[in-house]
Amino acid sequence: RPRPSPPAAVVGAGLGGSAVAYFLQQHFGPQVQLDVYEPAGVGGRLATVTVNKQQYESRGASIHALSLHMQDFVKILGLKHRREVAGKSAIFSGEHFVLEETDWYLLNLFRLWWHYGISFLRLQMWVEEVMEKFMRIYKYQAHGYAFSSLEELLRSLGGDAFVNMTQRSVAESLLEVGVTQRFVDDVIAAVLRSSYGQSVLVPAFAGAMSLAGAQGSTWAVEGGNKLVCSGLLKLTKANVIPARVTGVSLHSSEGRALYQVHYEGSEGQGSAFYDMVVVTTPLHPSRSNFTFENFEPPIADFPGAFQPSVTSVVHGYLNSSYFGFPDPKLFPFASILTTDTPDLFFNAMDNICPVNISAAFRRKQPQEAAVWRVLSQQPLDKQQLKTLFRSYYSVQVTEWQTYPRYDAAKSLPPIVLHENLFYLSGVEWVASSMEMIAVAAKNVALLAYNRWHQDLEKIDQKDLMHKVKTEL
Repeated sequence: RPRPSPPAAVVGAGLGGSAVAYFLQQHFGPQVQLDVYEPAGVGGRLATVTVNKQQYESRGASIHALSLHMQDFVKILGLKHRREVAGKSAIFSGEHFVLEETDWYLLNLFRLWWHYGISFLRLQMWVEEVMEKFMRIYKYQAHGYAFSSLEELLRSLGGDAFVNMTQRSVAESLLEVGVTQRFVDDVIAAVLRSSYGQSVLVPAFAGAMSLAGAQGSTWAVEGGNKLVCSGLLKLTKANVIPARVTGVSLHSSEGRALYQVHYEGSEGQGSAFYDMVVVTTPLHPSRSNFTFENFEPPIADFPGAFQPSVTSVVHGYLNSSYFGFPDPKLFPFASILTTDTPDLFFNAMDNICPVNISAAFRRKQPQEAAVWRVLSQQPLDKQQLKTLFRSYYSVQVTEWQTYPRYDAAKSLPPIVLHENLFYLSGVEWVASSMEMIAVAAKNVALLAYNRWHQDLEKIDQKDLMHKVKTEL
């Protein structure tokens, strides 16, 4: 006789929390009791800011075309893809543009070849090989297979080579396959600065995921990407509790683990009991003061640090002469990436469109006041804003500790903290993107379900490609 569904707590209502709530209900059935704890707004880092009554994405702006879980969410929720507004990119060194995109695809290819030989082809082949193996995860998950550690998940997709890719840098891996140092310094560095705010020393796997996003076609959700989170929680009818979880203590009942979740809300402190808990917020000491009580052996501290990251949404007139264009009318770029140059005080900037794009919408001309999103490691001072903008109406600053400091990672965090206590956010130490979080959410839900029903045949199986083929 199957065990009845457990009451479950989900800590955090960002993409990880809302996706895991949805997947838990998918597997355990509509009768599963789900409490989701979230002290701030639903959506987490998928946040928007308002400029002139229009909303703009402040982070988590684009989704890769191969993000199958995100595609599914949009379809299930009846959301739409946002209309794309074309714009050209360039890479700036602090003194001049080292690479400029044109309107002509063949001319862009010729420029890449002229500057860097066949490095871009070697990069493409390397990224495609990684992505092809990574896509196996969807087959495994469709057949109900789950993994109890990040290492097992990676090994099932690409063997020890994938695990090793979390321990060596993307620069080292690319130089090994024949990509030139100049291409790494100009192009790879610029992409990683704009996505992770870090250098080419990030691990190869995280780098590959970021480079796949930069190469492939991307999309976003009409109305804002955070609608995925609120939509999934609405669909699951999860009980969202506006409180911050301060800790979890372990009790036992009838020979099984029972978890007491302690929280603080506007009405003071409280607690509730659950058979299962999924933590989707970072547990590193620099990010939380979360406590675990009565666990034997105690749950160890999580090593590693987070990268400070600042988003400034500026409504103003670009100072195009700083980029070598005295006449602003002639400035052709909507997106500027930067190389790893000591004097450069920003990682990337782009002329952003609102989350609701009407059929009549057009991108502002370069001489007009536009909304720009500037990514940097430190808040921009007045002088730096003056360098980038001739004048501006408003600046909205969001400071985050968004991504792990990848060069500080020596080992990957666990997924299973105790019997039915799971940690989802550790996946960001493999790579950080919306789809990686969705994949981890599905894995945790399957793992929880398989462990609850003692279906150990579906956990950490070897030679899964062969198994899946024979099942078909």
